[in-house]
Amino acid sequence: MKVVIQRVKSARVEVLGEAVGAIDAGLCVFAGMQAGDTDADLELTARKVAELRVFEDERGKMARSLADVGGKLLVVSQFTLFGDISRGNRPSFSAAMPPDEARAACDRFVALLRGRGLAVETGRFGADMRVVVDNDGPVTILFDSRSS
Repeated sequence: MKVVIQRVKSARVEVLGEAVGAIDAGLCVFAGMQAGDTDADLELTARKVAELRVFEDERGKMARSLADVGGKLLVVSQFTLFGDISRGNRPSFSAAMPPDEARAACDRFVALLRGRGLAVETGRFGADMRVVVDNDGPVTILFDSRSS
């Protein structure tokens, strides 16, 4: 599983002009499910996201987690994180999990985050989404469960 995590002042997802998920300060997580991902990949990634310390403390150091600052999460499924352009300019997405499996894995990932007591909003799986992100910092972190 790959995720792109952005610290945000706000973020929202729109489908056909309608907001389907929105948060104020917190983290926007673009989540890509890879063929062969297991519950261990989902659990590791959920723990990393939940415990990620990218919010500033009173000394200006990134030392606080989402729970420490009362932030929220916006999780957006994004199979394009597995776009491979090593053999040309048109991306191949063959490493991405098939859609039906990916939907279930994404739902499980969100459930794991909510199980940690976090407020989680989502996009709409498989929809053509417009994601509006007000990146704070900017702070952007990449994580791949298979590289850990």
